[in-house]
Amino acid sequence: MRDLPPGPVRLQLFLGPAVPVPAPRFVLDALTGLKVESGTGDAQSGFELTFSIPKDSPVQAFFPVTVPVFRCVVAVTVRGVTEVLVDGVVTHQDMTAAGPTSVLHVKGKDLSYVMNLVPFDGLPYPAMSPAVRALTVLAKYAALGCAPLVIPSLLEDVPIPVDRIPVHQGTDYEYLTALANEVGHVFYIEPGPVPGVSKAYWGPEIRLGAPQPALNVGLDAAHDNVATLNFTFDKEKREIPIVAIQERTTKAPLNLPVPDIAPIRPPLGLVPPIPPKLHRMTDTANLSPLAAVMKGVAYAAQHSDAVFGTGTLDVAKYGHVLRPRRLVGVRGAGTAFDGLYYVTRVTHDIRRGSYTQTFSLARNGVVSTVPAVPV
Repeated sequence: MRDLPPGPVRLQLFLGPAVPVPAPRFVLDALTGLKVESGTGDAQSGFELTFSIPKDSPVQAFFPVTVPVFRCVVAVTVRGVTEVLVDGVVTHQDMTAAGPTSVLHVKGKDLSYVMNLVPFDGLPYPAMSPAVRALTVLAKYAALGCAPLVIPSLLEDVPIPVDRIPVHQGTDYEYLTALANEVGHVFYIEPGPVPGVSKAYWGPEIRLGAPQPALNVGLDAAHDNVATLNFTFDKEKREIPIVAIQERTTKAPLNLPVPDIAPIRPPLGLVPPIPPKLHRMTDTANLSPLAAVMKGVAYAAQHSDAVFGTGTLDVAKYGHVLRPRRLVGVRGAGTAFDGLYYVTRVTHDIRRGSYTQTFSLARNGVVSTVPAVPV
């Protein structure tokens, strides 16, 4: 463990072929910067380590390119609370030689990278619902400390073997992502709660729970804890899908509008805009009614937000590590934009003497649904 920025922020770095161990001292001494990007499942999380090394430094040979899986785990401790930022795999290295000192960049992705190596096309899943298929796929990665957390959808479509048998398409990561999109779920790897352990989450996007400490802007120098915070209101992002269903016996067409209503995704804005567009989903006509409705629910959830925020903060001033895939409060932005938001993306930028984060927020409408947010 090593102090990085001055103050109550400490960095832990674990490296190793299969089971990561604490990085040696010479690696930590050469580390000058670290960047970690994590989101809500729309893309793989990634990281980048930056080292400043002399030409004869052993750091160059410490990251072997011949090892299929070389793990990297990064954790930070802020005010006694440890957060694992990423548990991933090194994918490639870049080195820039400049005089007696070179700059080495080591880049990688989270453990979903391992799930994206081998295709399993044609593997059958008879009489298995999407949730059972996802659990079957994720079970093989338990050896990497990746525990599956699979939550079934409200409407489970269990295929009858005499009617159809679902088959695997692409790599495990591609199949899990496609399966999640079909039923309105998300799939991502969440590191922690301790180094070397991760959670593979396949389920609905949950916008519930205790909010993180509020982001303060426009109050005063003593209470503001974000450097920048900008908001955008875009009602064009909201759409209502029209699901086309064909009754198999009579072949009668049925067009069904699907609203963006979910009990685990309550509205965070009191005044959502009326969706200006209807989207006709013609690719659902050949699906079963249940599968068609599930696909419509997925599309409605992906196009329900209309208010978006972006900003930057200093972790030492904020006092906590802002985490993605959780709620956070906003204060001081005005009546329209105060209240709770869902954190969709966070980028950690750690250097000697500083720890900053850039973040993205989203919710369905303007005006807060709660009278106050936790500080």
